[in-house]
Amino acid sequence: MALSSSGTGTTGATPDDASVAPAATSAGRAPGRGLLPLLLIGNSAMYTLYIGVGGVLLALQVEDVDPANKVSNFGLIAGVSAIFATIFNPVAGALSDRSGRRNPWILGGGLAAVPAMFLLGSADTILLITIAWCLGQAVMNVYQAALTSVVPDRVPISARGKASAAVGLGLPFGSTLGALIGAAFSDDYRTGYLLFGAIVAGAAVLFTARTREERLPARAPLPVKQQLAAFTGALRDHDFRWAFIGRALLVLGYFAVSGYQLYILQDHTVLPGGMEPEEAVAVLMPLTSVAMVVSTVLGGYLSDRLDRRKLFVGASALLSALALVIPAVSDSWTAMLAFAAVNGLAFGSYMAVDTALVTMVLPKAQDAARDMGVLNIANAGPQIIAPFIASVIVSVSGGYTALFIVAAALAVAGALAVKPIRSVR
Repeated sequence: MALSSSGTGTTGATPDDASVAPAATSAGRAPGRGLLPLLLIGNSAMYTLYIGVGGVLLALQVEDVDPANKVSNFGLIAGVSAIFATIFNPVAGALSDRSGRRNPWILGGGLAAVPAMFLLGSADTILLITIAWCLGQAVMNVYQAALTSVVPDRVPISARGKASAAVGLGLPFGSTLGALIGAAFSDDYRTGYLLFGAIVAGAAVLFTARTREERLPARAPLPVKQQLAAFTGALRDHDFRWAFIGRALLVLGYFAVSGYQLYILQDHTVLPGGMEPEEAVAVLMPLTSVAMVVSTVLGGYLSDRLDRRKLFVGASALLSALALVIPAVSDSWTAMLAFAAVNGLAFGSYMAVDTALVTMVLPKAQDAARDMGVLNIANAGPQIIAPFIASVIVSVSGGYTALFIVAAALAVAGALAVKPIRSVR
């Protein structure tokens, strides 16, 4: 597919630049040697905050405020805040498209994470926690929307698997760091939150200082009605729509379980004697991360080598379904360890290859950031629904077994959704 701004030149670029102008990448040149490590750092910082805050500190903070209603309160906060993520991601993508720049949005969103985390650490009621985390989701999705658009902007199709692997590795690295920091600061929310904000801010400064982007032609603003039509127009494209559906289904199942990981370890899993749930998270995350690293690298490399994206995406989604069945049939610590390893293998490969697939089915090159933002609704949107679905399933069934089964079924549906895609093998 065509990359953004194919008519842009490369004036001022040097072979050592971390970024490569869109015209150069569309001609088949590999991305600058510094870009992939910077993408890894930028995405690792993002997931460090998402996992450390959303998966550890926020759950503990909610439990401390109202222990009796922790499941429903956490579901409410996660769902409402995800609405902000859903709104801000495509909007921020469209704004960066219009400005012709990515770096200012990456820098602005990253720096804004610090005051947002300060507010979250200062919150002492469910309402204030909800408001503060909504603001945190908003600024993080400004950062994420611009960072996500770097791959279709600056990387040729022949290297998309490698670039997507660099992006995908951010999840296991960030998850591990986030879980470890979250566990370390489980009794000191304010300091932990500030550290997470500082990590994202530092990554944003590093990325924007080390990359020089070719400014794309500025685009005239559209009336609001036309902007809304443009957002929904991307979903009228056949292949993009099915990629969106597949991603949404798998992410829905994934976050229905992962969002409640701490509570699952508290109320479902039989932990070894003396092990606290926070310590269990710090064990599971590195295990998952190692598996993700292996499958992300192999998936990205092999999908490039074999030129087969749908095969890897579908197989990874089915493996995720298998992983979710393991803790459904056993509540042992061994079962959770097996789940963490297999799910890491599945999700790492899925995210690496599916990201490459998505960049190949974008409807319009000149709207890459906006359309990636629309696709990111498939990431953020299910997070709105997942907490409510999960809390209802847990409340009605009286446990987490049914939740694992429903999540597995969603993963199977996500695997089947890639089959109708026509333009990618």
